Amino acid sequence: MSSARPSAPHRRRTAVRAGVVVLAATSLAACSSTGPATTDRTGIIIGRAMDVNSLDISRSLCDTCQIYNSAVYETVVRATPDGELEPLLAESWEANEDSTQFTFEIDPDAVFADGSAVEAEDVAWSWLRVQNLQGLPSYFMQGITGVEATGDRTVVVTSAAPNSAFLNIASASYMGVVNSDVAAENGATADADAASSDTAEQWFLENSAGSGQYVLDSYSEGSEIVLSANDSYWGEEPNFSSVTIKEVTDASAQLQQLQQGDIDLAMQISFDSLDQIESDSSLTTDVVPSYNFLYLALSPGVAGGEALQDVRVRDAIRMGIDYDTVIDATLAGNGERQSTGIPNGFEGSEDLPIPDFDPDGARALLAEAGYPDGLTLDATYPTFSAYGVSSNTEMQSIQQSLAEVGVTLNLAPVDFSTWGEQIDSTGYPVTAIYFAPDHPDTVQYFQYFSLIDGSVWAGRARMPVSPEENDLVAAALAQSGDERTATYTELGQLMYDDAIILPIVNPSYILASSADLQGNNYDITRNLDLTRLSFTD
Repeated sequence: MSSARPSAPHRRRTAVRAGVVVLAATSLAACSSTGPATTDRTGIIIGRAMDVNSLDISRSLCDTCQIYNSAVYETVVRATPDGELEPLLAESWEANEDSTQFTFEIDPDAVFADGSAVEAEDVAWSWLRVQNLQGLPSYFMQGITGVEATGDRTVVVTSAAPNSAFLNIASASYMGVVNSDVAAENGATADADAASSDTAEQWFLENSAGSGQYVLDSYSEGSEIVLSANDSYWGEEPNFSSVTIKEVTDASAQLQQLQQGDIDLAMQISFDSLDQIESDSSLTTDVVPSYNFLYLALSPGVAGGEALQDVRVRDAIRMGIDYDTVIDATLAGNGERQSTGIPNGFEGSEDLPIPDFDPDGARALLAEAGYPDGLTLDATYPTFSAYGVSSNTEMQSIQQSLAEVGVTLNLAPVDFSTWGEQIDSTGYPVTAIYFAPDHPDTVQYFQYFSLIDGSVWAGRARMPVSPEENDLVAAALAQSGDERTATYTELGQLMYDDAIILPIVNPSYILASSADLQGNNYDITRNLDLTRLSFTD
């Protein structure tokens, strides 16, 4: 990954990607610390702008949720930093020849935090609940026609069509296993009518029911999530007695609190602050490539988006964005352009076109589409700081470049909860948000961004389903090797041509912490893997 910044004593740049996934943990050199966030050094405090939409694992979908879910719950398999799968709750697993049936054998030693055994029926119940709640993570269960516990330790999953991605999907943090007896006692259900009959979401704001290294101690919206070590944990002992994820919205405030020792690790440091961190011997940093991206989303089917129904207008907007200027303004140049909703480095992304700033071409397309004098669009977006990018800075920079080609964006920043309430109801003609991977398979991006049945953004954009994209996704899930890669690339080109999702930048990522914390990392399914963090002796 390219970078315009020189190396420095307390910063390393991790090697460029070579396929999915080489974003490994990076144990950082120990230096003296002048301001630990905790006095006993057994509990860790993490500073980040939290984007929690729910603490109910089967309803949640956010970066902070990935950290929380994987700390409190466990999946049957987990993805290693190089994209391989390894055992977690399942001691073994297998798929049949055509990838329509998957069998998992649960480890007999696995227990929940209350000491009860993790059984196959808990796995089946948890996954059926994800499917039947019809919440944001339900797309992970697309095409699954059966989940059955065939014994105390055996779970069999059946898919209507070949699904070569399912084992990878099973590693997503949202597929973690819940103690079904405890959850059911508190209003949860996995029945077919769960979307209307499940009443457990409020209970999950104060309780957890998993088998992970930690349990929920308390949650205060807009303030903090506090986890305590699971005294009954069946695996390797947790490295911390407690984990606090503290709401620190602003990147500058994260830097200040890290320097003061109020937090041990900061997750959304701005590149503008990098030199300050490097000059502070009590802190350490690393800059790594990521599979995250920030994007503009166009919704032709919502009120106010009528002009966007002409794909030439959508293309003109893509051509009217001065990407390099936006990347300079938001990340001091520490990011890359990206083709479509498949991040650079994922299977199928390699040969896709990269968007260029072409103001003359954008003006010509607008004139051809009947807008020779330009047009005006409302752009409503949540205020956030993600991956070092301020959404306000990003959108103001995009607004300036689009103005040059005749597109006036009326910017309307809103808080995250307001945005979340409206995006799936009335929707927004133009918005901006971000995405981090959930598991190692590219199919997640088609399930979330393309115009196929059940796609989140096909629904939000009010766009008709593309039979061709539907067929290609089904074909890809029955393929492997070079054949599947070619199909993923073809799908990526169709998503590019749809011009609904316009990636702005694939950012590099700053890992910043106190110098006596080792193992800071960027994790593909967990966002931050707490099991790899520890204080130096």
